[in-house]
Amino acid sequence: MATIWLKKYTAYLKLEKSLSGNTVSSYLEDLQKLMVFIGDERDLTTVTASDLECFFAQLRDIGIQARSQARILSGLKSFFRFLLVENVLESDPTERIDAPRLGRHLPEVLSLNEIDAIIGGIDCSKKEGQRNKAMLETLYSCGLRVSELVNLKFSQCYFNDEYILVEGKGCKQRLVPISHRAIHEIDLWLEDRSALNIKKGNEDYVFLNRNGVVLTRSMVFRIVQFQAGMAGIRRTISPHTFRHSFATHLLEGGANLRVIQQMLGHESIQTTEIYTHMDKTFLREQILSFHPRNQKTG
Repeated sequence: MATIWLKKYTAYLKLEKSLSGNTVSSYLEDLQKLMVFIGDERDLTTVTASDLECFFAQLRDIGIQARSQARILSGLKSFFRFLLVENVLESDPTERIDAPRLGRHLPEVLSLNEIDAIIGGIDCSKKEGQRNKAMLETLYSCGLRVSELVNLKFSQCYFNDEYILVEGKGCKQRLVPISHRAIHEIDLWLEDRSALNIKKGNEDYVFLNRNGVVLTRSMVFRIVQFQAGMAGIRRTISPHTFRHSFATHLLEGGANLRVIQQMLGHESIQTTEIYTHMDKTFLREQILSFHPRNQKTG
């Protein structure tokens, strides 16, 4: 019976949830861990809340970190909710299982001056210089994931209307405004791009390498890290730092959290709410730095 429902669940993840192959594999691996724990004589449909409590206790005992436990629980919840919808179960055994407490990790954020220093420090007289400038300006001004940036196509760009169509996680699409500055830098990059020998199948991609093929994510990582170093920024910076900075700067400027959620393509508002904590940190720093009651007297 377990094999039948695992096959149906796999099809559900791929076809109805549109999850990537890696995500589906991760979910199935988590289920496999639980199957090993309960033993061959038991079926997943017979798992109880007590079984799950013992399972997670074992994970803690063998040193599985809280973040990994939370991910495993999320995968198991998905499976048992599926069984519930399919009327295989009458109740969800994961409902009584609390997610492990995670220390909130606030992602690294760049100030606007640091963003300007990184992008402004790009030498456009060098090969790929203008491409890199256009790329990082787009990354920041649209708050894109690095995968969304490298896969951006001209057929998804509506520059006259000042927005782009982004395909995010799970092939979900969203409209994102693009700044005048990013459009301008892309226009300048097109002059260099026109001189490339573009390989078949890559004609529609906006950002290409010198060989005329789409850029890899690792290449964008290296470009960001190099330019951050050139700007004198010694912290660990990645393309995702531009995305975090975009969201934080929007919130600091007064943007609605729901708007930021839509811009980032977050399925849950809870994912976006981390930026409210970052904003509180920013406000506290501003108060400590500039409020007259906190100024030292001579």
